[in-house]
Amino acid sequence: MSYQLEGLRILIIDDNAHIRQLLRTILYAVGIRAIDVAEDGVSGFDSFCRLEYDLVFTDYEMEPISGLDLADMIRTSRKSPNPYVPIIMISSYSDEERVQGARDRGVTEFLAKPFTVDVLMSRLESVIEEPRPFVRTESYFGPDRRRKQDKRYTGPERRKADLEQVKVSVRDLSEQQRSALKESRENVAKIAGD
Repeated sequence: MSYQLEGLRILIIDDNAHIRQLLRTILYAVGIRAIDVAEDGVSGFDSFCRLEYDLVFTDYEMEPISGLDLADMIRTSRKSPNPYVPIIMISSYSDEERVQGARDRGVTEFLAKPFTVDVLMSRLESVIEEPRPFVRTESYFGPDRRRKQDKRYTGPERRKADLEQVKVSVRDLSEQQRSALKESRENVAKIAGD
């Protein structure tokens, strides 16, 4: 495989062993080798604080700490080593209220179960190729929640609550790596289709 993803370190936090294994298998198939798993939010946050992760997958509903609470901890806890890490929330419930609730807690992307390899790869590509700037306000810290931005607007603040906007990318990828990601996505789609 020409795309070099083995440099990424991924943390999967889900109370469902089947989902953990499914995600691990798909990510391994596209070249990611450093994949750690945790079965709940407590052990997941402990793992997150011990190692440097490039991406976190977390389930929405877990005990004793939900995925939403975990996202809050990653974004705002003093113990969090990287509040800018992309977080992909996984849930069987993808109604608008839950998706917006996850977005409002600092989740980068939302992945509805059941998911296809293609959809998973599109979320992975999104966080790598199109990192969103982070916004800090009195009530929110996380990726910019606005998906469609009017590039024509050149005036002052778009909304009064914006205090700080920081552009952060997980890793600077070369153009070769970007094109290789697309190639690996096609290879995985072929494997999944067979």
